[in-house]
Amino acid sequence: MTRLELARDLVLIDSVSGNEAALASYVAARLSQNPRLDIERVGDNVVARTTGAHSTRLIIAGHLDTVPGDPSAARIEGETLIGLGACDMKGSLSVILDLASVDAVHGAELTWVFYAREEIARAKSGLRELLELRPDLVRGDVAVLGEPTDGVVEVGCQGSLRVAVTMRGVRAHTARPYMGRNAVHRLGAVISRVADYVPRVVEIEGVAFTEQMQVVEVDGGVAGNVVPDVARCVINHRFAPDRTSDEAESSLRHYLEAVIEVSDSIEVLDWSPAASPALGAQPLRLLEGLSGRVARAKVGWTDVATFQEMGIPAVNFGAGDPLLAHHPDERVSAEELERFAQVLGAWIG
Repeated sequence: MTRLELARDLVLIDSVSGNEAALASYVAARLSQNPRLDIERVGDNVVARTTGAHSTRLIIAGHLDTVPGDPSAARIEGETLIGLGACDMKGSLSVILDLASVDAVHGAELTWVFYAREEIARAKSGLRELLELRPDLVRGDVAVLGEPTDGVVEVGCQGSLRVAVTMRGVRAHTARPYMGRNAVHRLGAVISRVADYVPRVVEIEGVAFTEQMQVVEVDGGVAGNVVPDVARCVINHRFAPDRTSDEAESSLRHYLEAVIEVSDSIEVLDWSPAASPALGAQPLRLLEGLSGRVARAKVGWTDVATFQEMGIPAVNFGAGDPLLAHHPDERVSAEELERFAQVLGAWIG
């Protein structure tokens, strides 16, 4: 079976977040082909580890889940796999699973982590479940997360802050709007303010991170003849690794203060930390060299931040164009898989 065919088989197993059990079983069964691995399953997370005399332990990790969609439409056209999760990240998973299943001696101890529920709220993450229940399984010196990066080492990640902004007004009859104050109209000033946001760019360790701010949800209105007294929007702010979540929240509040009054409110709904570049770790610098390309900043949030919270330097490195992640026409090519396999295989030795 080629890696492209293996990737297709992984795509055909429905593993929308929360439904990873079947894929976890498939992964565990294939890993069992390698007698050198100690395999443990924790919920729908699968961890396979070598145990030997090497002092260095490398972690290679990937998430099993996909965003919602129909996996049955997966197909191979020529040398390209098209289907839900092909890019994010079952293409990379096929390579990781294939390499992990081979009975071979490597230049370091290896930990292969296949975890559930990455695509939904961080509190439900399978990686965090492992950290809570079996932290001993995910200890190591450095980690590589197989997110799609088009074969480029992508360092760090943006933090993510999601807040709800609630604007207050006064109800009135729409025939006499002067008796009230329209909260939806007031919300328009918040939306305009966010729309005018100029992204902040910060360079960290020679890598440029660009912050972003977007309104992602709007809610308001009472009835067709009522001036609304409450309106709400949700803002997603992606912040650079030079800021903590508290600093990012403070900056966002400061940016909106011109259109916010005392009666209004800003509530943090959820957040995920940013992660700084980690190329100071020699094994990760080696990976960059093997890739043949200069590292760049990760656009978006990934679990490199979770690993770095654990004190484990981590980078993103995988097959597939990250711009196709979550796209209705997700795809990955055999060439991309083979290039990823060659570099990752050389890295693990």
